[in-house]
Amino acid sequence: MSTAHITEQRSPRSPEELRSLAEQAGRDLEEADALDVLRWAAETFGHRFCVTSSMEDAVVAHLASRVFPGVRVVFLDTGYHFPETIGTRDAVEAVMDVEVITLTPRQTVAEQDAEYGPRLHDRDPDLCCALRKVQPLEEGLRGYDAWATGLRREESPTRANTPVVGWDEKRQKVKVSPIARWSQQDVDDYIAEHGVLTNPLLSDGYASIGCAPCTRRVLAGEDARAGRWAGSGKTECGLHL
Repeated sequence: MSTAHITEQRSPRSPEELRSLAEQAGRDLEEADALDVLRWAAETFGHRFCVTSSMEDAVVAHLASRVFPGVRVVFLDTGYHFPETIGTRDAVEAVMDVEVITLTPRQTVAEQDAEYGPRLHDRDPDLCCALRKVQPLEEGLRGYDAWATGLRREESPTRANTPVVGWDEKRQKVKVSPIARWSQQDVDDYIAEHGVLTNPLLSDGYASIGCAPCTRRVLAGEDARAGRWAGSGKTECGLHL
């Protein structure tokens, strides 16, 4: 497996340049193998490219590490994660050729409770996600031109049109989703073939893993995202809107 040839960008690219790159790559790489998509990102952006991971599994981080050893993997520690999720992060950092970067919100859970009242996630989940996920990620991505996600089109209707390479208008960055076209079977096969680390909760009825207060096991026949913010009408945390 060849690795990407990393060259550092001497001067930052403008948003217009980045948008053009995203649009062209979106056309060129729509049918490309996930490794080729990640190799393009690594060669194009170098260390101004990172992978984000919720530590549900380490598939995209593993793929990226194969073409970009030492790739930065950004993890949002909201303060509400299951212990299994933190354990998965620590295991990924210990055994994979990646640099895990943990982002935290400006306020601890206790500080947020003091300002907004306890259990904000029950009363205003959008605000809680904004404070504990969206804001920290936007701050943490400032030094990057492109970021990779594990979004897949079949996960839910809201993700059905996810581009393999697209333009993140809100953050003015290139957004790479190398496994957008993968099925759950593709993911399972890759995990089995390469022994990729996964969150133990995936074997305990959870199909999509977020913060503990807002995540439940899925029921038979439900889509993978049904266990997130169940009963609230909320389907996304805001990171991908």
